[in-house]
Amino acid sequence: MTKDATYNEEDKSLKMYLRGRPIILYAPTQYAENYEITKVSTAPTRRLKLDWAYGYRGRDCRSNLYFLPTGEMIYFVASVVVLYNVEDQNQRHYVEHTDDVKSLAIHPNKMLVATGQCAGPDKRDVRPHIRIWNSVSLHTQAIIGMNDFDVSVCCLSFSKADGGALLLAIDEAADHNISVWDWQKGENGYRITETKCSVDTIVAAEFHPLDRNTIVTCGKSHIAFWSLDVGGTLYKRMGIFETRDKPKYVTCVAFLQTGETITGDSNGNLAVWGRGTNTIWKLIKNVHEGPVFSICVLKDGSVITGGGKDGKIMEFGPNLQVTGVFSQIEGHFGGIRVVSEGKGSQILVGTTRNCILNGTFDLGFHPIILGHTDELWGLASHPSIPQFATAGYDRVLQLWDSMSHSILWSKDIGEQAQSLAYSLDGACVLVGCTNGKWMIFDTQTRELLGQHTDGSEPIQVIQFSPDGTMVALGSRDNHIYIYQVSEDGTKYSRVGRCSGHSSYITHVDWATDNQTLRSNSGDYELLFWNAGTCRQIPQSTMVRDVEWATNTCPLNFTSVGIWPETADGTDLNACDRSHDKQLMVTGDDFGKVKLYSYPVIQTKVCPCYHHIVLMEPRS
Repeated sequence: MTKDATYNEEDKSLKMYLRGRPIILYAPTQYAENYEITKVSTAPTRRLKLDWAYGYRGRDCRSNLYFLPTGEMIYFVASVVVLYNVEDQNQRHYVEHTDDVKSLAIHPNKMLVATGQCAGPDKRDVRPHIRIWNSVSLHTQAIIGMNDFDVSVCCLSFSKADGGALLLAIDEAADHNISVWDWQKGENGYRITETKCSVDTIVAAEFHPLDRNTIVTCGKSHIAFWSLDVGGTLYKRMGIFETRDKPKYVTCVAFLQTGETITGDSNGNLAVWGRGTNTIWKLIKNVHEGPVFSICVLKDGSVITGGGKDGKIMEFGPNLQVTGVFSQIEGHFGGIRVVSEGKGSQILVGTTRNCILNGTFDLGFHPIILGHTDELWGLASHPSIPQFATAGYDRVLQLWDSMSHSILWSKDIGEQAQSLAYSLDGACVLVGCTNGKWMIFDTQTRELLGQHTDGSEPIQVIQFSPDGTMVALGSRDNHIYIYQVSEDGTKYSRVGRCSGHSSYITHVDWATDNQTLRSNSGDYELLFWNAGTCRQIPQSTMVRDVEWATNTCPLNFTSVGIWPETADGTDLNACDRSHDKQLMVTGDDFGKVKLYSYPVIQTKVCPCYHHIVLMEPRS
């Protein structure tokens, strides 16, 4: 950690410690003579502002897609709540959450929004809580339950019959506690009541739109009808199923305009529960093949359902009469996770593969948001045009246009991806996989141009030399593999293997001489290499004045200040230097993207930062 760092005037070296391990970094001559370890570097004059948030969290969250009177649809991904105007191609972002958002509710006035988040990794510094904010101004009006939730706020609902005075929340803890809040009382609201809801999973919780102080919750093997009395006590009645009809899950809940509760289940059935009762009044079987994940009652009273397995959107009349109208979503978009009313006659659809579609039964449904469905590890920007590529554990390689914020193409590569890099001219993209394989794809035709295998461990990082004639691949097997590049980046001949690290490779940089390499590893080593011979350069002093083409290795003298005083070595995942060498940016375990003035040679620095999402180590 940098708080124990010392500077040796004799050999112009700085010693710091990570997890008790001493690390010696030699100062380049241009900084060595006038270096003062006690000096504090200045904060950058430029600031970070979130421009665009890609993706949508549909795989494991529900009831998280709505249309607002502002003309925007609202949804969340990571810790960001996105307000997206599709017609204007403009996004606004609510970025006050400190970890992943898991729930979303719209106030009856259609202006206020409640969003709930999960706890941070250690559950101490980042607490699960609810934020209530204005969707026009993005101003936070209340912060609820900062010390009252355990794991994650997985369900939220404003009361409807009293104009939204109360807020219902479910904590995703072992007992799935249900709490009701007078959210307008004081700055942090007032908890009216809290009680255990169910040891089984809760997937939905809603206030009844017409009956005051009535709540419905549902989930694994149950549905419960709750009444809140004047003294603030919750009373529960379990829904009664005929034995043969009891589903494994009651998967979603909505309310007909006449006040009856309607639920979907894991068997594909719809059940209508008599108003004020806990018994089924009407059962419509096999509406969907597989679970019904969403029910939406439109303004005209008609009912829309979405199938989580069959990908069908079905329409029913106000009295649940079958209209025969349905739409089939293409399988690669996933199953239907949420259906909600959009602009005019349009319907918004969120899917289990993290897509959002928009459309009508007449004109069909078209994607407006596409994303990945598993951990994203590979990210590379095109060397000359506003495009970037992504890949991850969902085995999908995607090429994006950062001007239109759209996917240019998507390809199933059949392997889990760990890293990415563009060739010098951007004509090819290299994908490093989790099994030691790496592949070369043509960025225009998507064609697989070749593939190689080095070891059986993940290829953690790929870096081309500045002139594009060589490429280095850092593996989790502790080795760096060097290849000669020919024929415009389409042919690769192995030069050799750099061996010397005692842990997995995390980062690699090339020098401007196209021959010298430096690398960081999982045990906080900084080693230097001759790429032509694949031999280690034993004396770090020999390369102290080498000019580096990139600065992605977090462990080196010019980025020593990016390590916080409390750093344990594993919480700083990625860094990069701007092309004009004026700025450095980092991403850490705590979801912070930090901006520094470059070089970051002082151990005490003043960064500015933007909170995005819990980050894993990635390229």
